[in-house]
Amino acid sequence: MLFGLKKLISFWLMPLPVCLALLLAGLWLTRSVRRARLGRALLLLGTTLLVLSTNKVVSKAMIAPLEQRYAAIPELRDGEPPPSALAACRFVVVLGSGHTDAPGLAATLQLSEAGLSRITEGSRLLHALPSAKLVVSGPPVGANPSHATVLARAAESLGIVRERIVFVDTARDTEDEANAVKKLVGDAPVALVTSAWHMPRAAGLFRHAGVNILPCPAGFLGNRNRDFRLDDLTWDSESLFRSNWAWHEYLGLLWNALRGRN
Repeated sequence: MLFGLKKLISFWLMPLPVCLALLLAGLWLTRSVRRARLGRALLLLGTTLLVLSTNKVVSKAMIAPLEQRYAAIPELRDGEPPPSALAACRFVVVLGSGHTDAPGLAATLQLSEAGLSRITEGSRLLHALPSAKLVVSGPPVGANPSHATVLARAAESLGIVRERIVFVDTARDTEDEANAVKKLVGDAPVALVTSAWHMPRAAGLFRHAGVNILPCPAGFLGNRNRDFRLDDLTWDSESLFRSNWAWHEYLGLLWNALRGRN
């Protein structure tokens, strides 16, 4: 019940629902002579927020501070040892994201964009750590295979043998994942793989749970072109997607800070 309530509240705090609520409330209030001024103010506010949330420059500026907190693991070349901090890791933990239950598709095609980027990065690290285990996370929905199972199948298609894969398929959110991983790995060093915009919140929760992590961010959404282009100033749905995740993570960081979990 608490988990569902948290999801419901977070949904209505996201940019698009907030903008739509402001616009609908504004339209309703403009029908009243006494409240028309307030209605116009809400319409202006909703429109402004929508314009900002769908702008490339604004959305990338929102998500950049999250993604720049931790550096990505550099290119790993055959025959060269991995960085010492990575070489010490005995587990590579790939956090859950989402997938579509479509039995006719390969696991890599069922995964969300975030899920695919995470398992691809996790598999890349595993190839450089021949003695490490891969931990995949994510519960089932109904009678469908768990998200951890889909991640595992994707990892196998990327060259990771099933014997190296460990499942955490009961955790429903990042805090649950942190506690489950702590029970599994103890004090062993862990390479933590999740989306770059999610890493600050995830790292805080895992450290609070006592997990010895090396942050390994994947799936960067705020990358900019080296040279400025006029197209960078435009608006699109991908920018709304970026703004949504940025706002979601800032709210999550605030909630964790209030509970002393950052």
